[in-house]
Amino acid sequence: MTEMPRENVQSYPRPPAVESVPQRITVQLGGSLVADTTRALRVLETHHAPTYYLPVEDVRATLRPVQGSSFCEWKGAARYFDVASGSATAPRAAWAYDSPSDRFAALAGHIALYAGLMDDVRVGDLRVIPQPGDFYGGWVTPNLDGQIKGAPGTRHW
Repeated sequence: MTEMPRENVQSYPRPPAVESVPQRITVQLGGSLVADTTRALRVLETHHAPTYYLPVEDVRATLRPVQGSSFCEWKGAARYFDVASGSATAPRAAWAYDSPSDRFAALAGHIALYAGLMDDVRVGDLRVIPQPGDFYGGWVTPNLDGQIKGAPGTRHW
């Protein structure tokens, strides 16, 4: 069984921080393995569930670039992808920072996935639930305490 220390999202830093993930990450969609890695990174930001970034080399799904982008004040410009795996395609289910800011340079060559658009996402053997709302891409694990941003009325805190 995966053991993760208790963490309070209200204690996460601002500006955010990047750290390595010691647990194995697995993601499934359409009956197939989307990703399997022991080399993930996560971004920790006040009031957010951690956002996990997986090395592109460890993503087995097909990533199809889609129109549109977004801009993070910390990380820079993100582009989005449809994720196709097995019998399913999840539209606009992944994003990446091709040229992140210096502080987040480690995210280059990594992809993040919206847990709510995948069939099964795990950190170790713990099943992930998506961060509330439809904007943020954090992964909620059972070790998290505190109020997680994303539910209605919390977007602009």
